[in-house]
Amino acid sequence: MAVSNDAIETNTAHALGLSVGEFTINDRRDSGIKTTYTVQAKAGKRYSCYVTGGVSVVGAVVSDALCTELAAAGSATKPAAVQCNALLSAAGKC
Repeated sequence: MAVSNDAIETNTAHALGLSVGEFTINDRRDSGIKTTYTVQAKAGKRYSCYVTGGVSVVGAVVSDALCTELAAAGSATKPAAVQCNALLSAAGKC
């Protein structure tokens, strides 16, 4: 396991703009250099996230966390990662 829990929590907190302790990490799956997991924020939002990591001559290297907000069950809300721009608006995607 190249990615520590501390690195996941720190990078996830930074990516989501939350403090460590304001969310829990669930369903962690390590697959080679990629670690996927879900996040449950205390405010109620859920996210699907991943980081990549490995070991180099300088020690452990972990990427920034990449997260997408999961829509609530029965909700038609688009993921937070989708940002409306003129092109998407013209295509009726937002």
